[in-house]
Amino acid sequence: MASLCQSVDGEGLMMKAGMGLRAGLLSEALVMRVLRLCSVCCVAVLFCISCELRADEKPVKLPAGVRLERDLAYVDGGDAAQKLDLYLPEKSTGKPLPLIVHIHGGGWRGGSKFPCPFLGMVNRGYAVASIEYRFSQQAIFPAQIQDCQAAIRWLRGQADKYGLDRERVGVIGGSAGGHLSALVGTAGGAKAFPMIGGHTDQSDDVQCVCDIFGPANFATVMQQAADDRNVRNIFQFNTDKDPYSLLIGGHLERDGEKVAAVSPVHYITPDDPPTLILHGTHDALVPYAQSVEFAAALKERGVPVWLQTLPGSGHGGAAFSKPSVMTLMGDFFDRHLRGAEVEVRLVPEAELAVEPPAGK
Repeated sequence: MASLCQSVDGEGLMMKAGMGLRAGLLSEALVMRVLRLCSVCCVAVLFCISCELRADEKPVKLPAGVRLERDLAYVDGGDAAQKLDLYLPEKSTGKPLPLIVHIHGGGWRGGSKFPCPFLGMVNRGYAVASIEYRFSQQAIFPAQIQDCQAAIRWLRGQADKYGLDRERVGVIGGSAGGHLSALVGTAGGAKAFPMIGGHTDQSDDVQCVCDIFGPANFATVMQQAADDRNVRNIFQFNTDKDPYSLLIGGHLERDGEKVAAVSPVHYITPDDPPTLILHGTHDALVPYAQSVEFAAALKERGVPVWLQTLPGSGHGGAAFSKPSVMTLMGDFFDRHLRGAEVEVRLVPEAELAVEPPAGK
């Protein structure tokens, strides 16, 4: 089975490809040890280490059989951030490829589309796009979701050129990227946000969503963080350094309209796409209760949803890269984007249980 994630450069990944809201959740020594031991690109690394270097500082070594279309502008004449990378098979299959869109994390104020942690899916029969978007210090919400939706419409508009299947598009992201992925899923096609860019004749709907520890309800995140006895909350909310408040340009406690607008739970309807959620119980950045709440809300509205709990894991960690988790994610996309007759089976929690992060 082709790996979901594939190593492109160990040192570069460690320095550049993180999905978390801050660095330091895994020691550098542990990260390098994991990268040396396995040929796949560990989700534990990618989701836990913040991007610190420019994406173009080091060339990427692509997996065999994969080609890269780099820095494609999805808004004509737009911002420098409104670009995406598209990974395709070197040899055409002759058939339109299902597309997985990756949205990186970084607290809505950092991170990078490059390198993409899921480009290994190309050798599994997919096209993979990794998108950049404007950060909150440059433009507050809804700029981020507008960019994501514009990128999806652009990709559909370019489907014939790149051999993409307009009817089979999925999205995946971790942390802030998980939030935006979830929002793409629940708000897609709803015209909740003014369109930017071209290809307004194309849909920004997606056929499935993989949300990896993304916040889903900004109205409840503060209380959930305070109530969670498993973790030590690291944020002082409603300050100029709180990434949640920075994103909306307001305060979580006072700006109810903005809080509702940014929250994926606010847009749930019965026709939302199937959603896979992964979250560790000891997450100190995004309370685990956020995903429990989101999954329950989706289920209540009749949306197919799977919540994979990772006991003891924090905001990422080694358990996220276990083969059984990779299989779960691969089966999820295969079922909903390729029509594979495969059952999406959650991994027994006992198989994924780890010791909580130190001090938690």
